[in-house]
Amino acid sequence: MRRRSRSAPPAPLPQSRGVDPVRVRLPADGTWATVREHLVERLSGAAPGAVTEMFDQGRIVGADGRPVAPQAPYEPGMFVWFHRELPDEVPVPFPLEVVHRDEHLVVADKPHFLATTPRGTHVAETALARLRRELALPALGAAHRLDRLTAGLVLFTVRPEERGAYQTLFRDRRVRKVYEAVAPYDPALALPRTVRSRIVKERGELAAREVPGEPNALTHVELLAHRADGLARYRLTPATGQTHQLRVHMSALGVPILGDPLYPVVTGPGPAGDFRRPLQLLARELEFTDPVTGAEHRLRSGRTLRAWESPAAWDAGQ
Repeated sequence: MRRRSRSAPPAPLPQSRGVDPVRVRLPADGTWATVREHLVERLSGAAPGAVTEMFDQGRIVGADGRPVAPQAPYEPGMFVWFHRELPDEVPVPFPLEVVHRDEHLVVADKPHFLATTPRGTHVAETALARLRRELALPALGAAHRLDRLTAGLVLFTVRPEERGAYQTLFRDRRVRKVYEAVAPYDPALALPRTVRSRIVKERGELAAREVPGEPNALTHVELLAHRADGLARYRLTPATGQTHQLRVHMSALGVPILGDPLYPVVTGPGPAGDFRRPLQLLARELEFTDPVTGAEHRLRSGRTLRAWESPAAWDAGQ
């Protein structure tokens, strides 16, 4: 009989393509007779027979790394691990640049279309999984997230025991983040200004929305330049971090960011492999005091926004 554990022991399985194995802790109470019965119910979204096949192939293991037998009795508090089948993913054909690396941090300059961390159908084709493979840093973790469609700077931590300190920087808003965006130019829009509103994002809905109430989202918007073709480049400095905040605020101002599939109208994601018109939003700068070393960091993305730098290519969808 496997011993119960209050905290999770280390994973007995190695990563697969930079992706951690799935860990499941069996609930403290339940009516399942076997581990298999519980997992069949818990993983009901899997293909028919998939969980039983995983047991038969020895792919579900306990804390000791040994396969769990299909008829192993249910044990409350027990941990099991397995690797889920990785989805077929279209590779994102853009490089993931590292702009800073030391023994504590990796700061990457993420391309458009690459998710930050594994989620949903984006698993191995994510910034975290790529960096783990390319830098041989299996313990690397994300201190925050950047939307898949947004390019720019993302901070990762090298040591798991230090991750909380860096995550706290973002939670407590002690990181200065500066973004750039390309959107229509409106000569009647008075800038600079600070946009304040209350934004909510309901589970299961693609787009966030503004609602009445105490503001929970603040963005300072500045005009950097505008051109005769009707486009402008903006600097966006958020003081808060609500989901899709910059995209919502720019749309509310009447100048939605180019390439946005959600604001002001939800058109949904394009087909897999369509990388022609990326959202013209870039996380340009990160500035913070390192909570571990005390060093002052001011990091800048080297990427450009295609609609501004190459308008002809953007118009042609190249």
